[in-house]
Amino acid sequence: MKWRIWLLSLGITLVCVLISGFASTQVYYNSTIDDSKRFLRVYMNEFDESYSLDRQGAEAFSQKLNGARVTFMDGRGTVIADSLADDTGSSHSDRSEIKDAILNGEGFAVRGSSTLGKNMIYYCKDFDGRFLVRIAEFTDSDWSIFASTLPTLATFSVIMLALSLAAAFIATHFIISPVKQLARDALSDTDVKSKYSELAPIADMLNARNRDIRAQMGEITREKELAEQAKESKDEFISNITHEMNTPLTSIRGYAELLNAGGMNEKQKKNAYATIMAQSDRLTNLIACIINYSEIDSENLPSYEVDFSTLARHTLEALRPEAEKHGVTLNVEIADGVKISSRHELLTELLGNLTRNAIRYNKQGGSVTVSLDGKSLAVADTGIGIAEENLDKIFDRFFTVDKSHDGKNGGFGLGLAVVKKICRKSGWKLSVESKKGEGSKFTIEF
Repeated sequence: MKWRIWLLSLGITLVCVLISGFASTQVYYNSTIDDSKRFLRVYMNEFDESYSLDRQGAEAFSQKLNGARVTFMDGRGTVIADSLADDTGSSHSDRSEIKDAILNGEGFAVRGSSTLGKNMIYYCKDFDGRFLVRIAEFTDSDWSIFASTLPTLATFSVIMLALSLAAAFIATHFIISPVKQLARDALSDTDVKSKYSELAPIADMLNARNRDIRAQMGEITREKELAEQAKESKDEFISNITHEMNTPLTSIRGYAELLNAGGMNEKQKKNAYATIMAQSDRLTNLIACIINYSEIDSENLPSYEVDFSTLARHTLEALRPEAEKHGVTLNVEIADGVKISSRHELLTELLGNLTRNAIRYNKQGGSVTVSLDGKSLAVADTGIGIAEENLDKIFDRFFTVDKSHDGKNGGFGLGLAVVKKICRKSGWKLSVESKKGEGSKFTIEF
């Protein structure tokens, strides 16, 4: 980049020197022509009619004018005599200075002389229409003046190019150094700052980029960590599921072998059949829970308006027998006319999971209070509560507070994970407040 700046500076300097040199030449040339016109007028004042209008008189007048060319012509522009050229009798009436002199009394012109082969400035004056006197002096053309200045111009160009190179080097240093500093600062963890207002937009852009990168790196780190709150949970789930499956399968196989061997009385057979049926139901429920959890993400069915007030009352009435079985009082505080854009089965699943957990993890004689209004749904219980270290885990899939694996609470660690998934998909805010031994409160803000 700095080489480009240097070359550009040198190129601009060279062009400027050439342009200024040519412009100066034009100014000098025009000034010379103006001076020559004044001198020729002064020369013309030296003429009087004592000079004969012949070659001898033209040479005599030329000699008085330090060798200036003198031409005598009649009133129509025909040459009578010339101090330098023998063109007597030729007509110069088409020359511009002759035309102007005949019309206006005097005329000037600058051109190359066809007879002498040089540039000359001509001044012609009319003497009462009787005859014309023209005085001419040699003059340099603008290109010859420019050519004569080339040595000086070349020296001046070298000096200017050297100064330009030095200035470009210094300017490049002051331009590039702050940019390099920005680049170094951009690699640090601090915000990029610059004391130059011109670089402020670049600093802002770098800061925004760094924030994006840090956010992305943080997201990658969180995803990595989650991939590791998921692998751990999955391993735990596999362990739990293996135990959950082995227990009923062992019971089923054991009673099946006993029934196959015979020797059991009718009461023992009845108990064996009941155990086999109960354990089969538990396996079926486990499989249904896993399938239901997986289907929530994959379904893309449209939402519609659901009368949540009516749905909630029916769902809670269906759960009341289970609450009574556990010795838990179910309190319902449902506002009328609460309508939610969702799906019937999703809201049933959400409310059912929260209420069943509140019943199952409650105390004998405890209570569950379900409140619903147009802004939120809350399920509060007076149960065993959740330890503080588990509050950020309870919504993870496969996580269970009950680690006994005896299935006494009937959960597989997917209920709250399903609730979280439904809320995330619907754009609702899910939160929990709990204290060990005093109960919990789950709140969903629509």
